[in-house]
Amino acid sequence: MSLREPESMDECVYFTKRAIGPGKAKAWVFKEQCPKCKKAMMGKPVEKGKVKIRAKEYVCPNCNNTVEKQAYEDTLTCNVQYVCPACSYSGETQTPYKRKKIDGVPTIQVECEKCKAKINITKKMKAAGESKLTAGEGEEEEE
Repeated sequence: MSLREPESMDECVYFTKRAIGPGKAKAWVFKEQCPKCKKAMMGKPVEKGKVKIRAKEYVCPNCNNTVEKQAYEDTLTCNVQYVCPACSYSGETQTPYKRKKIDGVPTIQVECEKCKAKINITKKMKAAGESKLTAGEGEEEEE
């Protein structure tokens, strides 16, 4: 299976490249056509020439059809090219675009086709299980 790569970021809802230990992963999610008019790609609303990145809905620029963010993103497919950190196998796969929390970090998880190891693509550049407390905070001082 050969995945089609995006030619520009305008085609994508989500795109990331991550180094995962000795492996790496590239993931992207293409925008889908409007379910109503099927003429344009759904996207975040644009106001005064700027995209509203925190909007809770996706809008069709052609017919102004609006779909809730969660409902729209649940229908999307995430394309992933990876080099497995466990066995160095280079592969590609598709998975539903749904993040689940692993060690408190929103993650897209795919499985290596060769060794079945789990490859986690985290939402933010965050280490798993990282706490908000810094060293020394929350401890009582001794006199």
